[in-house]
Amino acid sequence: MFPYQDPARPVGDRVRDLLGRMTVPEKAGLLFHAPVAVRPDGGFVEDPAGPLPTAPTTEVLRDKNLRCLSLMAPVSAGPLSRWHNEIQRLAAHSRLGIPVLVSSDPRHSANDNPLTSVASGGCSRWPEPLGFGALADEHAVRAFAETVRAEYAAVGIRLALHPMADLATEPRWCRTSGTFGADPDVVARLAAAYVEGLQGNELGPDSVAAMVKHWPGAGPQAGGEDAHFASGKDQVYPDGRYDEHRAVFRPALAAGAAAVMPYYGRPVDVPGLAGVGFAFDREVIAGQLRRDEGFDGLVCTDFGLLTDVTLPDGSVWPARAWGAEDLDVAGRVLRLLDAGVDQFGGEWCPDVLVGLVEAGSVPETRLDESAGRVLALMFRLGLFENPYVDETHAVATVGRPDFTAAGADAQRRSMVLLSGSLPLHRGIRLYVEGIDPAVAARYTSIVDSPAEADAAVVRIDAPYEPRPRLPEAFFHQGRLDLPREASDRLRALMTTVPTVVDVFLDRAAVVPELAEHAAALLADFGAADDAVLDVVFGHAKAEGRLPIELPSSMAAVEAHPEDRPGGTADPLFPLGHVSGSVRPAGT
Repeated sequence: MFPYQDPARPVGDRVRDLLGRMTVPEKAGLLFHAPVAVRPDGGFVEDPAGPLPTAPTTEVLRDKNLRCLSLMAPVSAGPLSRWHNEIQRLAAHSRLGIPVLVSSDPRHSANDNPLTSVASGGCSRWPEPLGFGALADEHAVRAFAETVRAEYAAVGIRLALHPMADLATEPRWCRTSGTFGADPDVVARLAAAYVEGLQGNELGPDSVAAMVKHWPGAGPQAGGEDAHFASGKDQVYPDGRYDEHRAVFRPALAAGAAAVMPYYGRPVDVPGLAGVGFAFDREVIAGQLRRDEGFDGLVCTDFGLLTDVTLPDGSVWPARAWGAEDLDVAGRVLRLLDAGVDQFGGEWCPDVLVGLVEAGSVPETRLDESAGRVLALMFRLGLFENPYVDETHAVATVGRPDFTAAGADAQRRSMVLLSGSLPLHRGIRLYVEGIDPAVAARYTSIVDSPAEADAAVVRIDAPYEPRPRLPEAFFHQGRLDLPREASDRLRALMTTVPTVVDVFLDRAAVVPELAEHAAALLADFGAADDAVLDVVFGHAKAEGRLPIELPSSMAAVEAHPEDRPGGTADPLFPLGHVSGSVRPAGT
């Protein structure tokens, strides 16, 4: 047994021993964190799959020495656990037997943007984090994160690329649903509770490591456009609140978050910063994060800072190297390493880094620093002792009935009754839109037209401007008000029959016509039809308070400083709002 294989030795000793046995290519491989896909039967995907290319699994493990893979596929527990055990067996046959650390974006909520989240693959379904912001209850968040830990660990996911500790201060920002909202105190408390639930009291073999993002706060996007795209590369601070956005991360860091992910954004006119993407800025990473906050864990860039992506239609999605576009791939690697980054997210080109070491541009000791952090995390998680999962346990754990019931309860509780009163009377004739009629029929009689109905229930998504081309089509961006045709149609329905309108708020909405004419206006943050109808008919109570502000007009949105929590002019519903009334069921 080599010293690094001895679990009785301190982690630092094991890391030093293993680094001393590794070649430069083996070390370089640890600094890359590649996206991979999985076939529905659990087989490896060796060619690009889906709307965006993924890494060829066998090649990056066997030939490129990568050991951090981000799982992009919504595969069910049985095939996924088999896939996981197969990649670990492949890694075990390598020269040093270094295991694989598997990560994932969120898999438990309603959003299914392949660039920011993953369809459940059978995981229990909960509200988006924004719904937990509506509850503002750290005990509920901790319980949710413990469920995530159980389901992730069962299939071998040991690194969560979440939570988001960003303040959702810009109403148009498309990533709002993944945040805990716009209240700095709520966001800080809940992000820390999430880390505690994932990792436990101490990072160890029973933990899922948390990667908190997006340091130092991704919310104040200029004009609300997202930094995945050149149209949204700038982050702005008209109110001078940069430090307020950064401070929200402190409780999550103090809770022991294992890793941090900086965002793509390029801060504009922030004193002391270089005006490049956060990950490229030494003051942001080596300075504010490591020096000032004392963070010595893993720093992994957001995905795609080095290389352009050729999309299936032949178009090119450029690397998100904002402020460093003039650098080639090697130049970006050098700039990121100098800033203090450890891993390049979404990339699998370690040969570039090997070439820089061989040319004398990067000392091998710099590789040791970052590779050592990756190895230390693996040792603490117990992967060297047992990287495998029990496939029977995985199937029995993912989507367990008690997890599913708890998720459904959280969906109901997190809703916000914005205006009007509930419940609807039992036995009414009901017209529905945006709801499965078969589900609604379990509650009352369903009719085919508003003219036949005593009441209507309509579910809609928060408005957005569809973007025609991938990958931007995955993101809900642009205006927050309803298009004229949709507004007129809903107004006509609401004036024909008393109508309950439920809006899925994945970000803010400008809907004064709904507030004026709806018999009741509900907000949900990712909920099944039966969860909404349980609230509508009084079987459950909406307990949430609005975690973001709903502005009264687009003019108010456009005049609002992107970095300010709430505070639009004359808001329709302010941050923290709850004003609807609930009558006893059946009255």
